[in-house]
Amino acid sequence: MPKLSIITINYNNLEGLKRTVESVLNQTWQEFEYIVIDGGSTDGSAAYIESQSKYFDYWVSDKDSGIYNAMNKGIRVANGEYLLFLNSGDHFFSDTVLEHNHQYLRNHDLVCFDIINVRENNSNLFSCPSTIQFSQMLYRTIPHQSTFINKQLFNNLGLYDEKLKIVSDWKFFILALFKHNCSYLKVDKTLTVFYIDGISWINDNSIERNQVLKEHFGGFLEEYEDRKKSLKILNTNRFIMLQEIEKSKMGMKLVSVFFRSYIVLFSKKKIKDILKK
Repeated sequence: MPKLSIITINYNNLEGLKRTVESVLNQTWQEFEYIVIDGGSTDGSAAYIESQSKYFDYWVSDKDSGIYNAMNKGIRVANGEYLLFLNSGDHFFSDTVLEHNHQYLRNHDLVCFDIINVRENNSNLFSCPSTIQFSQMLYRTIPHQSTFINKQLFNNLGLYDEKLKIVSDWKFFILALFKHNCSYLKVDKTLTVFYIDGISWINDNSIERNQVLKEHFGGFLEEYEDRKKSLKILNTNRFIMLQEIEKSKMGMKLVSVFFRSYIVLFSKKKIKDILKK
C-alpha cells in the first residue's frame, strides 16, 4: 500500500491542469500514487491526460455530476493510506515539499499544513490553528489542498455528500473533528498554493452550511448562540465600567448601595401598582 494518494480533479481547465500535473511529477519524493479524474472536458484536457497517462496510476475522463462526485471517484480507486486533493490549477509550494514532510503522515487522521492563497496579483499565507475550536469552523474550514486525510476516515464517515454543491468538504471536516473526535495535527510549514477562483469562493455557501449545522449540531448551536449573546453583554462599555468600579472597596460599596436602592424603589413601585388594582 502506498503511503499517499494524490488526487487531481479537472473540468475544462487545461492550463491549470498542466500546472498541477507538472508540480506533482516534479516532486523529488515519488513514493505515492497519482490519480486524475476528468469530468469529460472538451478543451483538450482529456487529450493531455492521455498523453501523460504513463505517469498516472489511474485516470478517467467521463461525465460526472459535480465536484464532489469527481472527488468521490478518486477516493474509491485510491489505495494510499493518506489522500491529498490537489485539484487542477493548484500546485505544491516547491519540488521538495513532499520529501521534507512525508514523515508527518503517521499517526493522525488529519495532517494540516499552511497554504498560500492567490487572488489575481495578491497572495497571502493562510495558517490553520494548532488546535481547532468549533466556533472557528462555523464560518471557515481547513483547506483540503493542504490537508492529508487518512483514508480510513472516509470508511468511517462515508464519502463526500454529493447533495451539497459547495460545502461538502467543510461538512466532512466539521463532522470528523467535532462529531467523531478525529485526531488532528498542524504542521507549521507551507505545502501548497491555491488559486482563489473556484465555485466555493464565488457563491454564497451560508444556506448549505446552515442546513448541515441544523441537522448535526442543532441543540449545541442554540446554546452557542445564547452564550455569544451573553458575551456581547459582558463586553458592553457599561458592564466593563461596572467591573472596573468593583475592583476597589469603595466601588463595591457604591455598587451595593445602588442595587439595594434600586430593589427598594422597584419593590415600592410594585406595591403601589398592586394597591391600585
